[in-house]
Amino acid sequence: MTELRTVNLPADLCERAEKKFGGSFGSVEQMLEFVLTDLLRDDAAQADRQEQSVLEQRLRDLGYL
Repeated sequence: MTELRTVNLPADLCERAEKKFGGSFGSVEQMLEFVLTDLLRDDAAQADRQEQSVLEQRLRDLGYL
């Protein structure tokens, strides 16, 4: 089982999020889990693109590309 942590957010922010996204997510916690997971996935994809760019440059410098 995954360990859980408590996060404190302003009540008005949570209420606005529930009103706007309540139909898509069962709770604010589920929405935040989705958003954080998505942000982390984007960071990983960005890192992969940067690594690929560095590798391509190295190959160009060596005359392979």
